[in-house]
Amino acid sequence: MGRIMAIDFGLKRTGLAVTDSLQIIANGLDTVPTHTLLDYLAVYFKQELVDKVVIGMPKNLDNTDTDSTHGVRVLIKHFKKKFPEMAIIEHDERFTSQLAMQAMIAGGMSKKDRRVKGTVDRISATIILQSFMESQD
Repeated sequence: MGRIMAIDFGLKRTGLAVTDSLQIIANGLDTVPTHTLLDYLAVYFKQELVDKVVIGMPKNLDNTDTDSTHGVRVLIKHFKKKFPEMAIIEHDERFTSQLAMQAMIAGGMSKKDRRVKGTVDRISATIILQSFMESQD
């Protein structure tokens, strides 16, 4: 059984999370500059067995597109072209950044550490992945 990966797309940085090989626990993996994401994934997919990728789809409360939605759709298009054999699943990502910030505060993370943008992206990807896994039960 391979891992499940989650992507929290951002125009500058993209957060990544993966499950363990039994697909039980979601863990933050990395934050990468978005322009290097597909190359990063190519290397990762050669090193680790990944069954599917879940990508956070940004939507407004009324289910309309946000400013970031177009960028996610472009990424999905490029992803499918580069990795045609890999399943990619869209998953609602509303509130993940706020939940990530709340998790960092609840976990006792210092204000200085919470300002590191990559940390929020990685935790957001983990929340997307955990939410997806719970929706599959």
